[in-house]
Amino acid sequence: MTIIDKVSGTRGKILVIDDEEDVREVLRLHLESAKYTVLEASDGQEALKMMESGSNLLQVGLIICDIRMPKVNGIEAIDFLKQHAPSIPIIVITGYPDSELAVSLLKKGVRDYMVKPVEKEKLLAKVKEILAAPQDFQYA
Repeated sequence: MTIIDKVSGTRGKILVIDDEEDVREVLRLHLESAKYTVLEASDGQEALKMMESGSNLLQVGLIICDIRMPKVNGIEAIDFLKQHAPSIPIIVITGYPDSELAVSLLKKGVRDYMVKPVEKEKLLAKVKEILAAPQDFQYA
């Protein structure tokens, strides 16, 4: 794969934001088995730094984000991402299910809300569905 191939398409690039290394590793292995390129951030603060690095926001086709994390939590990260990169779809994964939180996140534009541990087949089906859908390009 050339550098042009690595930077040209966004649909196959997924940013996983989770403070649990084991969770990131499992998600990465699941996603890489389906030929996706996975970038990892250990918390919301690291994710925001990654997204803001360079002259443009990091280009990814999908973000998978935990909610409870140190420094910058998932809700704060999602608010930032929805403000600065509203066209990038987001899936929330959490070990602490909360129906009120799920509803509020879905109203903010999060595409799905999944409870850990996430089944591989369910995750890959949802990722494929979201990435196959036309993206809404919105400009802040």
